[in-house]
Amino acid sequence: MNAILNPVRKDTSFDQCLKCTVCTVYCPVAKANPDYPGPKECGPDGERLRMKSPAFYDEALKHCTNCKRCETACPSGVKIGDMIAVARDNFGERKMNPKTIRDFVLSHTDLFGNIATPFAPVVNFATSIPVVKKIMHKTIGVHDHKSLPKYSHGTFRRWFKQNCTSQPLYPRQVAYFHGCYVNYNNPQLGKDFVQVMNAMSIGVRLLDKEKCCGVPLIANGFFDKARKNAELNVKQLQNTVETYNASVLSTSSTCSFTLKQEYPHVLKVDNSAVAERIEYVTRFLLREFMSGNAPKMKPVNKRIVYHTPCHLERSGGAVFTIELLKMIPGLDVVVLDSECCGLAGTYGFKEENYDVSMKIGQHLFETIKASGADYAITDCETCKWQIEENTGLDTIHPISLLAQALS
Repeated sequence: MNAILNPVRKDTSFDQCLKCTVCTVYCPVAKANPDYPGPKECGPDGERLRMKSPAFYDEALKHCTNCKRCETACPSGVKIGDMIAVARDNFGERKMNPKTIRDFVLSHTDLFGNIATPFAPVVNFATSIPVVKKIMHKTIGVHDHKSLPKYSHGTFRRWFKQNCTSQPLYPRQVAYFHGCYVNYNNPQLGKDFVQVMNAMSIGVRLLDKEKCCGVPLIANGFFDKARKNAELNVKQLQNTVETYNASVLSTSSTCSFTLKQEYPHVLKVDNSAVAERIEYVTRFLLREFMSGNAPKMKPVNKRIVYHTPCHLERSGGAVFTIELLKMIPGLDVVVLDSECCGLAGTYGFKEENYDVSMKIGQHLFETIKASGADYAITDCETCKWQIEENTGLDTIHPISLLAQALS
């Protein structure tokens, strides 16, 4: 309790704030929701007040999507989004109501993934029935216009164990942090990743154990569980790096960002022993391609539009994906202006956020619909869900497009 009443932290960066308000100008929520005062007021300005007394905590912080666009725009390097997240952990109060059930279900991806995947056809059918969606809207607050992600009938880890016994025979190895999405929702992306790596004579290893990176838990206020996951993941990453001297790759732009940057800043979990070995996959692949280790590819005569995920932009990784896409023969690459899709993980599934979510993404949806593209490409699973649902255009990961191009 004393730490909360006097929360002076050595890593506080609000004094670097120039009060230029560029973060608020760049914030998609501030543009769409008049109830949100913006990242400057909720972040650096609010932190000064919260240091004086917890009574200054403002519930408006819940409107933040954690997209990190404020941090991307900040000329002084203030970790505004981290500041807001930490404040929600230190000062926010969880009120028990039906929406608490919703937040628990949306954030505990490992628990519900393990429960749902053995019964995926039944679960997927049930959650797609209009009357069920209406009931969820009225009772727990999942908006009935949203379609919940579909589960795979069987996990990626199970497939890997059964089909990838030859991976240690490759002369080089990488470790793969597959994340919840690949494991429970889209094992095909993990299979495509293995295929691409093997085409470059690189074998794939999985961590002995792996938990959700923690982003949905942070977003929904389950910080203690997020820390436990982070501590387990860091231990597993360290064991893998030390044992095999391998880089750790992720096909989720948000997972890689969280493992590398959010653990120490938001969850106060030390990842210094492994942080430099964690990479988002396209950065690793572009370096390999430019070093002469590119797989043989056939022309992919398609027109694609590329959408930059917010967390990939924050980490400076979008350029690697764009340049990698340009190396696929026959591909017509159109890079869209960078803007938030509005879903922001679990944010847009909630009935109280749905209208704001749609308003944020509206221009992006209209641009994609008018593009005449064969595919939309994005590195983020939740961006994929949002774009597909609101444009009708097939949206795939850069790795899956590379897998299509392999000779």
